[in-house]
Amino acid sequence: MIFDSFLDANGWGDARQEPLAGDASSRRYIRLYSGEKRAILMIDPQGDTACFAHLATHLREVNLSAPEIYDHTSNLMLLEDLGDAQFARVAKDQPDMECTLYAAATDVLCHLETRLAPSDLTSATPEHLGRMIEPAFTHYLPLLGQNAGASASEIQLRLTDLLSRHLPADRVLVLRDYHAENLIWLPDRDDVRRVGLLDFQDALEGPPIYDLVSLLQDARRDVSDNCYADTLARYIDQSGRSESNVLPAFHLLGLQRNLRILGIFARLAMEQGKPSYLSLIPRVWRYIKTSLAAPIAREVEPLITDLFPEPTPERLTPRALS
Repeated sequence: MIFDSFLDANGWGDARQEPLAGDASSRRYIRLYSGEKRAILMIDPQGDTACFAHLATHLREVNLSAPEIYDHTSNLMLLEDLGDAQFARVAKDQPDMECTLYAAATDVLCHLETRLAPSDLTSATPEHLGRMIEPAFTHYLPLLGQNAGASASEIQLRLTDLLSRHLPADRVLVLRDYHAENLIWLPDRDDVRRVGLLDFQDALEGPPIYDLVSLLQDARRDVSDNCYADTLARYIDQSGRSESNVLPAFHLLGLQRNLRILGIFARLAMEQGKPSYLSLIPRVWRYIKTSLAAPIAREVEPLITDLFPEPTPERLTPRALS
């Protein structure tokens, strides 16, 4: 194996190896067992482990539970194993734990808002966020046999304008993929450290509330209505922001994020041979419809509704099988 010498150098050469399920990226993960010890080997063909290591160090410095990095090269990383208690798994097995988990995750976000983001991150300005929905036009619409035409630029311009007028002015560390499959429950730790953090290498400096949207509008699971409402209320209370400021930003960032996800999932299904992502698109579409129903989205709702077809099974299934 290409990583044998790396493991040997770190004292894990004789470890038992257990491949783990991957994510939407090209990264691979292997759990290592050596006696009572465990660790994770991450294999990154893109050669970008330095970014993960940098952010993990920052998160640990602000008293959050990112994995400890034992060693890394450009393509390989040996890191702490935070375990298998993903929020998604715990909430499924113990539904009465859901609100506890989401309250803890909300406290992490409020904690991060009181700490400076690393200075070298890409800044997610309203203009940057507007450009990020491009995959919706280049991948989702073609998936359903549509062409964006001139409407794409009009939607991007209007959404960018709305974001510039209604997002909070302060900037925070945005982890981006802050959802139940990337959060690990660590009940033996204290306070905000009970939430283990994964998959944050694409973090940005950006608007507060973005990661709250990621948490509640999860493409892979439905958050219960009472937990959804409690989490929003807890964030408003803990962050010190008013409901009249939080909700418009929440709906606009939900619209931006989920339009992008539509395109990303379409690309993964059609270009990378991962058709299972098509089954997630209807949930993402429901989040978009929720955002479009909010008064703050009135300016863009007709444009988006007219351009984007609903992802019905009849429209998606033939594409998945072709």
